[in-house]
Amino acid sequence: MMLSYIILSMESGIIFDIKKYSIHDGPGIRTTVFLKGCPMSCWWCHNPESHLISREKLYFFSRCIGCKECLAACPENAIHDSEIGLCTDPEKCLRCGSCTEVCLAEACEMAGRELTVNQVMAEIEKDTAFYDESFGGVTFSGGEPLAQPDFLFALLKACGDRQIHTALDTSGFSSWNVLDRIRHHVDVFLFDLKLMDDEKHRMVTGVSNQPILKNLLALSSADHRIHIRLPVIPGITDDDDNVSAIGVFATELPSMPQIDLLPYHRFAAAKYERLGRAYRLQNTRPPTEDSMTRLADLLRSFGLTVNAEG
Repeated sequence: MMLSYIILSMESGIIFDIKKYSIHDGPGIRTTVFLKGCPMSCWWCHNPESHLISREKLYFFSRCIGCKECLAACPENAIHDSEIGLCTDPEKCLRCGSCTEVCLAEACEMAGRELTVNQVMAEIEKDTAFYDESFGGVTFSGGEPLAQPDFLFALLKACGDRQIHTALDTSGFSSWNVLDRIRHHVDVFLFDLKLMDDEKHRMVTGVSNQPILKNLLALSSADHRIHIRLPVIPGITDDDDNVSAIGVFATELPSMPQIDLLPYHRFAAAKYERLGRAYRLQNTRPPTEDSMTRLADLLRSFGLTVNAEG
């Protein structure tokens, strides 16, 4: 299988958020840097604005005051008025951001900005006191950070040079060459493992799980610290067969990982509307507390250490 990525300059890349004081993206208090771009299309993705490496426009219908300044500002005439409000033609839109500059109501926003390694590190270094006190650090997330391998490598190396603890939140869908290059600069891998059945994995993510499983095995064989993260999506990943299969796979790894259960939530539903996309799991509800407890107990029956706090 060919895995292709858009290669940007090592000195700069596209991010869509930097979250401070995170406590769910690795040990201690952390700064999470979200990189744009992902080769997968998971039905439940809570960061749909991360799918493309290029910038994307978000439109908040509820904020729009109907001034129509954006229509005049758009150089490609990509915005038009309709019965449901202002709409953007994705074929014409250059994602230049001209509409956001004139929108006084902030109904238009651009997701994604190009930053240099030095600019990102300047933000990271503002929080070093919190890292030192809590044994925290920096987590690179996305999207899929491996979709910008040169930029990620430069950021990880810069953190290492400053002795800042690093975590990589990844789907694991990558060529081994990419992972092999960066793995020595990662202190802990937060490695998603969604489904063991390859056919179902292809259906709900758009890709095979075979490169993911091979990469996880290779990282474990190299004795890296790994947390397997299982997103608990009702009706998709939470059946006993899938969870048991993950338990068996985890126990057979050379170095046994911790399993983190991540309960599905609906916080991202509004983002899909802002991007003009359909949300596949409109009728899916978060897992119950009893369901989370049951799955945690099932995995613990394999002798695994399980965190089910989300």
